[in-house]
Amino acid sequence: MRIRRKPWARPELAEWENCIDVPAENRGKWKSVFKKDAPMMLELGCGKGGFISKLAVANPETNFIAVDIKSEMLGLAMRNIKREYAEAEREVDNVYIFSQEIMLISKVFSNEDMFDRIYINFCNPWPKTHDHKKRLTHNNQLMQYREFLKDGGEIRFKTDNDDLFLSSKRYFTECGFELTFVTEDLHNSGFEDNIMTEHEKMFSEQGIPIKFLIAKKLTVSPCEKQASDAENDADQPENNADCTENVNEN
Repeated sequence: MRIRRKPWARPELAEWENCIDVPAENRGKWKSVFKKDAPMMLELGCGKGGFISKLAVANPETNFIAVDIKSEMLGLAMRNIKREYAEAEREVDNVYIFSQEIMLISKVFSNEDMFDRIYINFCNPWPKTHDHKKRLTHNNQLMQYREFLKDGGEIRFKTDNDDLFLSSKRYFTECGFELTFVTEDLHNSGFEDNIMTEHEKMFSEQGIPIKFLIAKKLTVSPCEKQASDAENDADQPENNADCTENVNEN
């Protein structure tokens, strides 16, 4: 999505204590950033913040982090978060935001920053085949998320795009996730724990059904199992090498 330049965004974000300027400095110690010890959840590609602002204010016993690459988007997210908390007459005490290239998210989080849940809402579908590796649900990305998503933790994914949804179901199963809920029409599925995003409202008004899934992280991923088998079998060293190459490829 293209968004007009907003000269006010960077200065306002710099003044707000809940916007992290250098997120990589907190790698491995994100729990200490929050005022209270609580489960952590993450939204990747938060856009204007309509989703995270409502989710965070409704769940005061959970800590949230929201990430987007565009300062203009983060500026809008900041204002939406402030407004939601002001209406609830609450201090913004359980949500932080920052700018980051999500394809390099492992530079910001480690296996000491364990999240209970990750949200990915209406990410760029990158329809051309040679761009598929840029998808936020691609295998390369999912293997990064596994490092900081706890065993049994969830990824909740929404999209309007049929091809992205079909491919993502495969990506998740290939990377050691169990699909525990899948629907191609979220609003008629009976699923109750849903917060509408800006894109979701727009697509729904156009009559486009919303695709949604919940993927649970299994203890051992296919690549991790393959690497372990290779270590115990000297006749198959190339398997471990192939797996490592796939995980690290960006």
